[in-house]
Amino acid sequence: MQTITENYDVAVVGAGHAGCEAALACARLGLRTIMFTVSADSIALMPCNPNIGGSSKGHLVREIDALGGQMGKSIDRTFIQSKMLNKSKGPAVHSLRAQADKNAYTLEMRRVVENQDNLTIRQQEVAGIITDSDIRQDEDLRNRLINTEYSNDSENIYDAGENKDLFTKITTESTKNVDNLPRITGIRTVSGAVYFVRSVILCTGVYLKARCIYGDVSNPTGPNGLMAANRLSSSLSEHGIGLVRFKTGTPARIDGRTIDFSKCAIQAGDDPVVPFSFSTDPESVQIKQDPCWLTYTNEETHRVIRENIDRSPLYGGVIHATGPRYCPSIEDKVMKFPDKDRHQVFIEPEGRYTNEMYIDGMSSSMPEDVQFAMYRSVPGLEHAEIVRPAYAIEYDCLSPKQLKSTLEFKSIRGLFSGGQFNGSSGYEEAAAQGLIAGINAAAYCKNTEPLVLMRSESYIGVLIDDLVTKENFEPYRMMTSRAEYRLLLRQDNADLRLRRYGYSAGLVSEEDMQKCIRKQELIEKEIERVSHLNIGTGEETQRLLTALGSTPLESGATMAELIRRPELNYDSLSSIDPERPELPSDVREQVNIEIKYEGYIKRQKKQVEQFAKTESRKIPESIDYDDVPSLRIEARQKLKEFRPANIGQAGRIAGVSPADLSVLLVYLKKNRK
Repeated sequence: MQTITENYDVAVVGAGHAGCEAALACARLGLRTIMFTVSADSIALMPCNPNIGGSSKGHLVREIDALGGQMGKSIDRTFIQSKMLNKSKGPAVHSLRAQADKNAYTLEMRRVVENQDNLTIRQQEVAGIITDSDIRQDEDLRNRLINTEYSNDSENIYDAGENKDLFTKITTESTKNVDNLPRITGIRTVSGAVYFVRSVILCTGVYLKARCIYGDVSNPTGPNGLMAANRLSSSLSEHGIGLVRFKTGTPARIDGRTIDFSKCAIQAGDDPVVPFSFSTDPESVQIKQDPCWLTYTNEETHRVIRENIDRSPLYGGVIHATGPRYCPSIEDKVMKFPDKDRHQVFIEPEGRYTNEMYIDGMSSSMPEDVQFAMYRSVPGLEHAEIVRPAYAIEYDCLSPKQLKSTLEFKSIRGLFSGGQFNGSSGYEEAAAQGLIAGINAAAYCKNTEPLVLMRSESYIGVLIDDLVTKENFEPYRMMTSRAEYRLLLRQDNADLRLRRYGYSAGLVSEEDMQKCIRKQELIEKEIERVSHLNIGTGEETQRLLTALGSTPLESGATMAELIRRPELNYDSLSSIDPERPELPSDVREQVNIEIKYEGYIKRQKKQVEQFAKTESRKIPESIDYDDVPSLRIEARQKLKEFRPANIGQAGRIAGVSPADLSVLLVYLKKNRK
């Protein structure tokens, strides 16, 4: 039987939010890329909540955009409601959240990937990965490698001109990699097709050996009834990759025509709307928005759940995988918080042209009859008709301690991983990892420096660092509390923090980079001006201060000193600043924040300087921790297991004490050469 053999630079396995960002990054960086999906109709699918962003997640989306990713641009074109969360709190925790039209978002992202140069989409299940070790042991693979027809206009390492040298390297035991690690060389699909590549990025989401469960029903499918991917797990295990079993879930979708919205509190969007992407024209997102609604569970809801808890697969032992602690099912909420007499339930439209409503806050795996009783006990949902029942989903995923900070596997060169397969949860966390994996897979192929973002400079850095240095026993969810330097890592300044990295990687245009530079210059110039602008005790000034609920001046003050008062801000003082230049709203926002929080910002910047010192103390990849004297047994085991890249990472590994770090530093100093 003849089967297909092709060659590309990069293969991306999965076309969810991680896969799309990874594939787009590689293709935009000039690499011939192929993206595999179990269904071309599921590209950038939102199988769970119909929104992008939210607390801390909004930070990730803006950072993705600052680096040149796609998610922010796509949601700006397809949202139906937008809100800035936590506006009553400080700017560190302000987070943008957009309600999406699910189908429109998927179609928009599909339009983008289908029209991207260098990117091929293939609907096919990937059954296994191929390394150079496999080729040495498999005559069929060796023959395929020799006989593959190569593209003359590609710089792929499998081009005819380099084929002979490559074949020699792969098939000769004596010419292994310097680090003695296997190297990824391709993937195999269920049809038997083989694709030779330089790099593979695994973005399989929740599809590996997926199982959807509610009550006694257990379907071996992926989300939304899509086909599961049942073969790749075995191949990964055979190549020494450790997998774990995680769980997530989703609530029911209800026919909006059967909901009494008069019993619910309306939740409107913001006016004006703030776009996610720094490249989006703010005027283009000032659209008519659709409302969401708020209602609550009650004692009747909780009674139904308690009386049927033995029928829950979560509590009955049917589900063995670990679920997300910070996104619990409604049965978990009721059983673990018995003192709570009600829980919030948000009713969110799935799109403009569907009656389906997402019942946020009532994720469940209860049997179908219990779900009807449970949902119909909620005010407004008394006559609710369920379109799609709630369910839990189990799936295979990675223990991410096997990854470097670049998201490359420590054990297989050229193999990268991103998204929920890395043990995280959420579209935004997935997209962020996919983008970084894509950038670094391209760097690997081009033999250039990878991109590693520090936790002191981005939420993406916090996310990846937490994944690769901590034991994650549940799906990881990003939260603002995880970022030690969150006052510096605000969603409003993501472009100022990260644009230069996206530009250096090749994903941010010269125009966007220059726009960011000009913005920074305007901010600095205006801060300098208002810091030296003296405001007297004139009648107009005193009248304005009184009107704004602020104490009148007894003597002169600078404009910056007035801005620092809690009840005042840069914009509210414009009438006593006639020389003020016309500035864009995002520049005015930065001026206000930088001045108002100057003392706190300076303090965090000093903390970052100390942090940077530990991060700069690199640990050689070749270090043998058994040779380090005086290390405690637990520390030795943990360091060998995680293999941190630097002293800072080592210090964040549970089980490694400050004393262990001191011992390690002494050893590194003695063995500096």
